[in-house]
Amino acid sequence: MAAGGASHRPAGGTDGAVWHDIAGVAGRTAQYHAHALSCLARPKQALPHHAACPLAKCPAKGHSWRRKRVPGWPSGEKGPVCRTRCHRRLSVSGRERAVTATTRTTSSEIVRFDNVGLRYGTGAETLSDISFSLAKGGFYFIAGPSGAGKTTLLKLLYLALRPSRGLVTLFGSDMVTLPRNRLPGFRRRIGVVFQDFRLVPHLSAFDNVALPLRVAGVSEPDLIGPVNEMLDWVDLTARAHALPSTLSGGEQQRVAIARAVIARPELLVADEPTGNVDPDMAVRLLQLFEGLNRMGTTVVVATHDIHLMNRVPGAQMMRVTKGRLADPTGALRFPPASRLVPDGPLV
Repeated sequence: MAAGGASHRPAGGTDGAVWHDIAGVAGRTAQYHAHALSCLARPKQALPHHAACPLAKCPAKGHSWRRKRVPGWPSGEKGPVCRTRCHRRLSVSGRERAVTATTRTTSSEIVRFDNVGLRYGTGAETLSDISFSLAKGGFYFIAGPSGAGKTTLLKLLYLALRPSRGLVTLFGSDMVTLPRNRLPGFRRRIGVVFQDFRLVPHLSAFDNVALPLRVAGVSEPDLIGPVNEMLDWVDLTARAHALPSTLSGGEQQRVAIARAVIARPELLVADEPTGNVDPDMAVRLLQLFEGLNRMGTTVVVATHDIHLMNRVPGAQMMRVTKGRLADPTGALRFPPASRLVPDGPLV
């Protein structure tokens, strides 16, 4: 895979070319592992599945189909289910659709908050009565003054916190009642760009970016090309072997962004991702987010940069003020039908 040259391409239309290269791993090897992680994160009950599941031909050990009794189904009934404990069947029957209806929100939603509140200790609530839904493949900006609760809302989205009250549904599962030992499987489906970077201090820039792929089980030969391509895209090829302590704030920010998007997460959450970079790089990073969004990732960005928000046509604005979400028309809680994205087969 050719890794060089991404930084020398024209700014317009580059995301498609870059992601076409990166998809060599995402679509060949990481596809199988990412899907396995997705399976592990889902509730252990029957869910609908398409017949062309990539795990059916996954080269990884143990990733195949077998007949097994599925929890929650009539006694004695068996069917082809994934060995990776997701218990998803290959066909979709009426009974499976009935089970699905009890465990998922609408098919177009990836996130749903219902009357969520959060307080630390016995003090006043930091967030109050937060209700909204995020459509699959949507692009959202969270705006608001400092101290309004934007970062706290993002922490609920990437499962760093649990609410004090209300319902939080991600990927069709209730996060409030989910056992703690099942949270890591869901977190692997979320890419996070932290405001304070949170790079692993003893790992180089290359190894920090490669970390999500290694956790997903991608082999070293398969991850070298995509990681080099991503470093080239954020203009850090020359700093690939530098430790975080030797990088500037803007360079650390770009490493954090590359790490968050390298595995093509289903949900990307970014807290002020362009706060430490120059305007040209900010536009370039936004193009990277847009390219990922066009490939189906739901993107949520907290920012103060109004000009940046205007660069993404069709993006939804979420404004947080004093711990409350402004939604005078109800469009965030009950999005119009035009925003709904129908389910399609996993590829």
